[in-house]
Amino acid sequence: MTKAAELRQKDVAGLEAEIKSLQKAHFGLRMQKATQQLGNTATLKATRRDIARAKTILAEKQAAK
Repeated sequence: MTKAAELRQKDVAGLEAEIKSLQKAHFGLRMQKATQQLGNTATLKATRRDIARAKTILAEKQAAK
């Protein structure tokens, strides 16, 4: 789980890279769930919220320009 304070320290390019890696991780988790290899389904919710948190901070930074 990424904290908002950690994300706010990153620049726009860093946030975009973070979002891309979180989306890849979320896709992998969805595939594991589909093949019934995922034990802890709560990680799906956590990664989804991490993506939303990063996108929100990215939007704030872009609006501040």
